[in-house]
Amino acid sequence: MENSEDLCNIEGNGDGRGNNGACCAPSTSSAAASSTYKLFGRQTSFHQMMGGGKAADVILWRRRRVSFGIIVAATVAWLIFEYSELPFLSVSSDVLLILIVLLFLRANYAAFRKKQLPTLPELVLSEEMVNNAAASFRVKINYMLLMAHDITLGKDFKLFFKVVIILWLLSVIGSLISFFTLAYIGTIIFITVPALYNKFEDHVDRYAGKIHRQFSRHYRIVDESISRLPRSITKDKEL
Repeated sequence: MENSEDLCNIEGNGDGRGNNGACCAPSTSSAAASSTYKLFGRQTSFHQMMGGGKAADVILWRRRRVSFGIIVAATVAWLIFEYSELPFLSVSSDVLLILIVLLFLRANYAAFRKKQLPTLPELVLSEEMVNNAAASFRVKINYMLLMAHDITLGKDFKLFFKVVIILWLLSVIGSLISFFTLAYIGTIIFITVPALYNKFEDHVDRYAGKIHRQFSRHYRIVDESISRLPRSITKDKEL
């Protein structure tokens, strides 16, 4: 550590006089900048970003049994629909039919034996929950419409580039694998990647900050080049 500081002092002025660590300042500032970058531009913890409720606990593997059960159920469903070649509607109807018949027979058997069944929680959607869901859905739809408006008018090249890349990737992936396989992969990613990110958050944010700065620099160059094109064309027309 002392040798590196001496080298910095020597390289600072060339005559061996120190410059109070000015040589090492860029590396320190870049490390600080990369550590302050947060993925998705969030200002809160990742758990709060995911909703902060039971669903976030399941996604981040704070309720390991439920998270593992989702992976097992998704794997079994994928194997059934992918390799058995059974229609989705028929299998879903058969599963619901068997479940309803078993619950009905269980309730009547308990009444015949004069046993009391455990109370089931009532599933009721309150007006507040529906209004909140509708408001959130409306905001997302309006945001998507605004994105489509900006892309159509050519206002945001960066957004246009992202949408084109995402749609092209979806088209390529859809031609290679089936819908159920894609849904299965998406479920596994959704239940594992956020938990891994939450565990290695500092390392991921640091490298993501470096990549983000590189992409921002290249995008700035491309954006400046494109912004000059209409001006040059209009000048040629005037001449």
